[in-house]
Amino acid sequence: MAKQKNQKRKNSNKEEKQVDEQKQLKEQVVADEESSDDEISSEEEGEDLILEGVLVRNHDVDSSDDSSDSSSDSDEEEEEESSQPPSKKQKNNVNQSKLQAATSKKNAKHNNNKNTNKSKKKKGKSDAEIIPVVFTFNDMNDKYFHAIKNHLLTQPVYAGHSSAMTDIMIENVSVGTVVSTDDGEDNIFGFASVLNITTFQEKDCIKKLKQMWLNACPTEHKHTLTTVLSGTTKRPAGIFLHGRMVNLPLEITHVLHEQLVKDMDWAVENAEGGEEERKSLNFGAFLLLAPCTRDNNTHSIMYKNFDDEIFAGCAEFVFTITSAELRKGAGGGARSVDGENEDDLVNVIVMTKTGHRQAMVELKQMIHG
Repeated sequence: MAKQKNQKRKNSNKEEKQVDEQKQLKEQVVADEESSDDEISSEEEGEDLILEGVLVRNHDVDSSDDSSDSSSDSDEEEEEESSQPPSKKQKNNVNQSKLQAATSKKNAKHNNNKNTNKSKKKKGKSDAEIIPVVFTFNDMNDKYFHAIKNHLLTQPVYAGHSSAMTDIMIENVSVGTVVSTDDGEDNIFGFASVLNITTFQEKDCIKKLKQMWLNACPTEHKHTLTTVLSGTTKRPAGIFLHGRMVNLPLEITHVLHEQLVKDMDWAVENAEGGEEERKSLNFGAFLLLAPCTRDNNTHSIMYKNFDDEIFAGCAEFVFTITSAELRKGAGGGARSVDGENEDDLVNVIVMTKTGHRQAMVELKQMIHG
């Protein structure tokens, strides 16, 4: 009996020792968390919104088209390299991207709460929180009309034609991408499209843009530009339009441009109108209107969008249109946008298909290394 009591006493002491060790471990974990929180709280506040993270495929979101396949074959296709362009009907499913965006509570309001799926996490002394944002890449659709138009209104070159140009982009559904979210809203973070200048040559807005380009084009490039805009070339010329929020993550910007390339390749391979339509979508040249400013001291050009500078570096030639010429070329329909001044310019970037694809390579290298 005494032996059993001694054994019980030993077991009791052992249990008490384990409890003490667990208590000490818990106190150490709490101390480490407080130390980590102190480090976070010591960082500067009031900085600009910082979006950082990695892109991952979201396989839980169904395709927007009920007829698209949902079998395991589609999962295998998603793992293949991007050299094989996806079907337009699979765009939403293949290109779902999730970005874990870390930001402070103070600056979270700049990320447009309507366009983010906010999930509250444990907060430290700095009130930091994780905001998961699921970006979806969708076809042009009537529901995005007002959002796209608002983007165009911020660009002086398109401000006077914002409604008409938006209508054309939505009509041109085979080549065009919209960056949105899966929160059920119709807001967009960015868009990209290419419009066949010959196909839409009877549109008033296209006529005015063509005339403005020819009026502003330097003499040494006017003959080439006239030929490009004539519609008589072997491959058609397209107006390359894109716009986005200024703080859209670099990775998403690259995917936006990459998806547009896949759209063009898909459209050529799957043209429903036969050989004629296929030729109309096989672009050989692009005209990109890039907003920029000129430094009065160095006379260097600074582009609003960093990717426009890359496209300009791969162009056949570039020429400049001033804000005054833009408003005059719009036939009085354009209005001054907020913050616009006489130093605001637009560079007309003329590049071939080869130049555009080279720019895509440089863009990828710049963002991903």
